[in-house]
Amino acid sequence: MYLVESKGGAIVCMLLALFFLGTWPAIITLLERRGRLPQHTYLDYTMTNLLAAVIIALTFGQIGESTVERPNFLTQLSQDNWPSILFAMAGGVVLSLGNLSTQYAWAFVGLSVVQVISSSMTVVIGTTLNYFLDDKINRAEILFPGVGCFLIAVCLASAVHTSNAADNKAKLSSWSNDNKTGIESESVLSSVSEEAIPNKVTKDLENGNGPVGKAKAGTATFLIEIEKRRSIKVFGKSAFIGLTLTFFAGVCFSLFSPAFNLATNDQWHTLKEGVPKLVVYTAFFYFSLSCFVIALILNISFLYHPALGVPKSSFKAYLKDWNGRGWAFLAGLLCGFGNGLQFMGGQAAGYAAADAVQALPLVSTFWGVILFGEYRRSSRRTYVLLFSMLFMFIAAVGILMASAGHRK
Repeated sequence: MYLVESKGGAIVCMLLALFFLGTWPAIITLLERRGRLPQHTYLDYTMTNLLAAVIIALTFGQIGESTVERPNFLTQLSQDNWPSILFAMAGGVVLSLGNLSTQYAWAFVGLSVVQVISSSMTVVIGTTLNYFLDDKINRAEILFPGVGCFLIAVCLASAVHTSNAADNKAKLSSWSNDNKTGIESESVLSSVSEEAIPNKVTKDLENGNGPVGKAKAGTATFLIEIEKRRSIKVFGKSAFIGLTLTFFAGVCFSLFSPAFNLATNDQWHTLKEGVPKLVVYTAFFYFSLSCFVIALILNISFLYHPALGVPKSSFKAYLKDWNGRGWAFLAGLLCGFGNGLQFMGGQAAGYAAADAVQALPLVSTFWGVILFGEYRRSSRRTYVLLFSMLFMFIAAVGILMASAGHRK
């Protein structure tokens, strides 16, 4: 079995996890904006997410000789370690619920804001729990100032969303007046209809086959074009729904890493004497398995009883829907490998330091601007708040990584 044991190796794992975990949400958001039902996307995603865990377990978890203290993955499957398995599976359950919530929240308040708020909550709550679970191997005088930076980022993220929402409402109001649709400016967000949209605004700008007069990113026509195409309709719906889902996801994300920490290090001494602790690969397999089961049950249910106005579907329709399936599979692989790398780094340098990967909004914001035109043609106030938010994240990542310790 291969284990990451050096601080440098742990940091490399964290940086790779940061990129993977910041990229997969952008792919899911892209598919939703192209009109693919979130139930279909998430069912595809969850299969390859489990596949990634199996690949990691059968490769890294089987490399080298199996010992009594560090058994290989297949050897450990037959051992009596159910208390640790249950901790790992509990972590998978809350992660699955969090991921499912964010998939809907992205549509309401945007990729960047959702990632910032949920990630910051994860660091503030989860890092504190992991610090004490890891017997304080991370340097508190460095770690907690980093947590403070994440907390400030939460406040800035809320301000960014409020400012950007005001910018978008002003754009839509101006478009309404210019096109003489008769829509009152104060209710334009809830009243824009397909009939009011010019015929030339008919194709999705993200799939590369839009018309010659394609809307420019950040304009009112751009916003209306996305709304017409996407699977989760958000015009006229309160951003409170999105923020509620986001904060719920943040609580879920705060708990999955401490649960995994308990599974691999048995701080509460739940295992019988002589039974080795779960190695990171075995724990990750059970973690991903429970994540898969919960996602499968909920999303099959959502096919027939959809939430938040998403169109109803069926399992037969899902099986026939190959539009974007490859991208959904890729998202699952990226998330699976990203989580695995985070846990590998956390087992070596402390799970509190590994929470530095929660700076994934740095990556998500990049994709949000490049792929979706978020914050294009926004006000100066929005840009100042956005750059302040990103600065706090960069500072937090550097501080958290500097606090990394070494597990004995």
